[in-house]
Amino acid sequence: MKLHGFNNLTKSLSFNMYDICYTTSASEREAYISYIDEVYNADRLTSILKNVADMIGAHILNIAKQDYVPQGASVTMLISEGPIEVPKEEPPVPQAVVCALDKSHITVHTYPEYHPNDGISTFRADIDVATCGEISPLKALDYLIRSFETDIMIIDYRVRGFTRDISGKKLFIDHDITSIQNYIPDDIRKQYDMIDVNVYQEHIFHTKCKLREFDLDSYLFELSKDQLTKEEADTITHKLRIEMDEIFYGKNMTPPK
Repeated sequence: MKLHGFNNLTKSLSFNMYDICYTTSASEREAYISYIDEVYNADRLTSILKNVADMIGAHILNIAKQDYVPQGASVTMLISEGPIEVPKEEPPVPQAVVCALDKSHITVHTYPEYHPNDGISTFRADIDVATCGEISPLKALDYLIRSFETDIMIIDYRVRGFTRDISGKKLFIDHDITSIQNYIPDDIRKQYDMIDVNVYQEHIFHTKCKLREFDLDSYLFELSKDQLTKEEADTITHKLRIEMDEIFYGKNMTPPK
């Protein structure tokens, strides 16, 4: 379809993921937080976002990144749909890293945290991809899911604004979509329970995903389930499932101790 001028539609994808772990001591907890902080440092996150920009066909204009103390990292990219002219002189290197896009951007922020007395540690990463024009952030959704160890995913997608065809008719969306699940591969969908909340007339799409089954060994840091009694293993598994359910449903299910 021929358009009158530039495609002014804004497409925004918010990808929120959680990785959950169980630690049996304060030292294990600190080791887990340090491990997460190293694995998902600003440089690693920058590499992931560069791949996202490449997948959606965007050109990076600027990157700002920062590792935080005591933990966490942020990366912001400014991107454009096509290449633009830039000054020949290199700008000063910022202390933080942000990727900026022309009319578009990609950001990631990480939030490692832990329960004060229950052994549960949770790592959260928030990624936002906003594009303007024909490029779509949904092209990178599969890659984002596979780039993180994800127990819970909360994904939002929205198309805003309008563009016009050559006759002047407004177009409020330029592609077919009934659910974010349309863009999640079958092998991943089979691993998760999913809930959709979609407002079609507003072009707002929301999908929550919770891992169906898991191996307890994958959630124990510096410990094996073979070192636990059956009662201990059952108790930890119950705590992990409660943590996942509370995040998935957005409410506390157990009274604080």
